[in-house]
Amino acid sequence: MKFELGRCLLQERLDERGMSRETLAGALLYRPERLADYIDNKRLMPLKTAISIADTVGCEVNELYELIPGH
Repeated sequence: MKFELGRCLLQERLDERGMSRETLAGALLYRPERLADYIDNKRLMPLKTAISIADTVGCEVNELYELIPGH
């Protein structure tokens, strides 16, 4: 099935784990502003970034975005 990406759910995953954007950014050596761009839907995460974020946060890659079934 084909899916469209909805809004980014990274902030929700961080909140569930009690992790800050700054902590995640430090763990992955990313700038916090880049994570803010993903969270604010200004940029899409590349797959490699999504895998690294999911592994660090402790979730599945498909839990980082709303998935909207396509037609």
